[in-house]
Amino acid sequence: MILRNATHNDFPDILKLNAEFVHFLSPMTETRLEMLHRQAIYLRVFSEADQVIAFLIAFREGAEYDSPNYRWFSERYDRFIYIDRLVIDGMHHHRGIGTQLYQDLFAFAAENRIANVFAEVDSSPPNPVSDRFHAKQGFQEVGSQFLNTTNKQVSMQMRLVDGLPNSSKQSLNQVGAVGDPDESFLPTAVREIELVRIKPKAVQNR
Repeated sequence: MILRNATHNDFPDILKLNAEFVHFLSPMTETRLEMLHRQAIYLRVFSEADQVIAFLIAFREGAEYDSPNYRWFSERYDRFIYIDRLVIDGMHHHRGIGTQLYQDLFAFAAENRIANVFAEVDSSPPNPVSDRFHAKQGFQEVGSQFLNTTNKQVSMQMRLVDGLPNSSKQSLNQVGAVGDPDESFLPTAVREIELVRIKPKAVQNR
C-alpha cells in the first residue's frame, strides 16, 4: 500500500470511489474533478496493486470553490486547510487508512505553518461513524449551518495544529454561533466528509 500524490491517471479510480459513496458526498464528473484538482492544495491517494483504494482532497483559503461549507470557514478564518472529502474503498475499511491520510495532512499543515484544519460532519441526519472518527482525530465543533439545498445540517469542526496560533477572524464564541441559512450558497458539490485528498502544491506565505 503506497501513499502518493494523485495523477490524472488516477482519475477513473477516484471517480469510481466517489460514485460508490455518493450518498455521503456529492456527484463528481471528470470535468468537476479536473477543477478540484487545479484548486486543491492537497490531493493524495493510497494505491495497492496499481489501483487507488483511498483519496483525500483539501483546499487552502482563497480557492475558487463553491462549497457552502468551504465558504463558511472562509468568512471566519484567514489561513486554513479545508478537508473537502476523504474516500476509502469499502473493501479496505478498518485498516487505519483514514487516520494515516489525516495524519499526513496534519503534517503537511504543520510544515506550512497552517494552524487550522477544517472539516464538517453531518448532524441532521447524523453520521455517528464520521463523528467518532473526527473526535478521535482531535476535531471540535466551532459552529453549524443548515444546507437548505439538501435539507441537512452540518457540524463545522476544527482541529488546531500543535504549537501554531489560531487564525480566526473573530472570537471563538462568535465563530461558534450557528450559521444562518444563506440562499446565495449554491453548492454544486456539497459533500458530507467521508473520503478524498489532492496533491500538495507550493504554498506561498501570506
